[in-house]
Amino acid sequence: MGVRRRLIAPAGALLAALSMVACGEEDFKNEPRPPVPIEIGARIGDDGVAVSPNSKKEVGAGEATITISNQTDDPARLVLEGPSDAASGEIVPQGTGALTVVLEEGHYAVTNDGEGHETRLAVGPKRRSSQNVLLLP
Repeated sequence: MGVRRRLIAPAGALLAALSMVACGEEDFKNEPRPPVPIEIGARIGDDGVAVSPNSKKEVGAGEATITISNQTDDPARLVLEGPSDAASGEIVPQGTGALTVVLEEGHYAVTNDGEGHETRLAVGPKRRSSQNVLLLP
């Protein structure tokens, strides 16, 4: 039994030392969740581009997905010009597409491939965190 005690005591001390090292002493601050992405609708027509919500309503800054409907007989692209520029891929005639973009605070000109009538999109301050908000699929 004496040999066992001599082996168990050092093994126990080694295990205790390893478990203390594994805990670490760094303080990891939890970052709040980003805002819930917003959905914006856009229609490209022969008369120009329409965006919902319209320019009279302000959306909060952050990630946004813009669902685009090309209601023309020609291929089209939605172009955003403002604090951060973005453009969708080509959308087939009478087809739909999507553009995911991080909107910064400011005013954007929204056009069909940078041409034709433009509409405005107003982006306000960054939206609140989605911390403690139930996120559904």
